[in-house]
Amino acid sequence: MTTDPEQTVVPEEYAELRRCIEVGLVQVDGRLALLTQCDEQNRKDLDDLSTRVAALEHNRWPLPALAVLAALGALVVAIWQAVGR
Repeated sequence: MTTDPEQTVVPEEYAELRRCIEVGLVQVDGRLALLTQCDEQNRKDLDDLSTRVAALEHNRWPLPALAVLAALGALVVAIWQAVGR
């Protein structure tokens, strides 16, 4: 049996390919972990923002109520001016 020199190179090339794939997988895992962390932070920020918007919407005055107050104010000023003169 003769040993072909190219056959000894094949396992070394397989080992190099395996190492490259493992390094690539570790990099992909790291990037996925970073994306997961960013996604969780964004979800938390979105929940906080939604809570703040809901609180602002709850505390705002509706436009019809503001229109009524403005009309009443104008009516009071008009009556005051009419009585005062």
